[in-house]
Amino acid sequence: MKAVQLVAPGRPLELREVPVPDPGSGDVLVRVKAAGICHSDAHYRAGKSRVEPLPLTLGHEVAGEVAAVGAGVRRLRVGDRVCLHYLATCGDCGYCHAGTEQFCPTGQMIGKYRDGGYAEYILVPARSVFTLPEEISYEEGAIMMCSSATSLHALNKSRLKAGESVAIFGIGGLGMSALQLARAMGAGEVYAVDMNHGKLTFAASHGAVPVDAAKGDAVEEIRRLTKGRGVDVALELIGLPLTMQQAVRCLAIQGRAMLVGITPESFSVAPYAEVLNKEAEIIGVSDHLASELPLLIDWVRTGRLQLGRVITGRVPLAAEPVNATLDHLEQFGNQFRVVITP
Repeated sequence: MKAVQLVAPGRPLELREVPVPDPGSGDVLVRVKAAGICHSDAHYRAGKSRVEPLPLTLGHEVAGEVAAVGAGVRRLRVGDRVCLHYLATCGDCGYCHAGTEQFCPTGQMIGKYRDGGYAEYILVPARSVFTLPEEISYEEGAIMMCSSATSLHALNKSRLKAGESVAIFGIGGLGMSALQLARAMGAGEVYAVDMNHGKLTFAASHGAVPVDAAKGDAVEEIRRLTKGRGVDVALELIGLPLTMQQAVRCLAIQGRAMLVGITPESFSVAPYAEVLNKEAEIIGVSDHLASELPLLIDWVRTGRLQLGRVITGRVPLAAEPVNATLDHLEQFGNQFRVVITP
């Protein structure tokens, strides 16, 4: 089968011919119908985040059709429409039993530590496979499994209450899902922070108050808009020290800053003024949970979360267009989510 793989950090991805994997007893082989291209994949290609073993097929936003099932799989059948939880976990450890499977000691993220969805087929444990309703397209099902799922997990971790204000730093695929999800969860005013005019216009069309970071200090503008109070919840989805710092600085008393974006760099905090004196919280967000996916799938199925407009491009399973999309993501371009359709 064809697969677009990372061969070495800092090098373009390559289209390679690899064997179709055979399912074990508890595994499911899925024929990939759509695979989202995430900003994290650009980090992996650049070597900012470890990927192993190499060569490895990238892609952790995947939806498709069941092609084969292992002898021990009873819940799924060949031909089923499915979307994939991107964590392949043991299902038996304390973390898995507690529903915090992102900390499973033997867990592997597809497209990072085991072959992902930039391919014609992908093999995953049956516990990672969720039925995709007919009302949801394969493309929507794919991007839902990372950008939307991670945004939902961040908002759940933030303990967002009805009427609370939210600032979203970075209006890409995650940001647009976060905006819609915050609204669905009853948020009050939602502020969309970005430097891209097109993305801010798009966010405004979904009810957000745009904050153009290219025109001045985003924190000062948020404080002006909130009459000096700040916001209850800030989501940092970019992975830049500056925006992480801004997410903390814009908090109201007892506000919560959710750090989602990936970066190897650190940022400074004024402990007393920005955290202690406000009893503010800085909370890390790691992946998302399988237990959160059924609600997310239902919200997309019923239209509470609309992902069609977030998909701004489709490319074939080929190295050149996939690398070009990753280049665009590294430059923080206009695209929200581009999807590979093998």
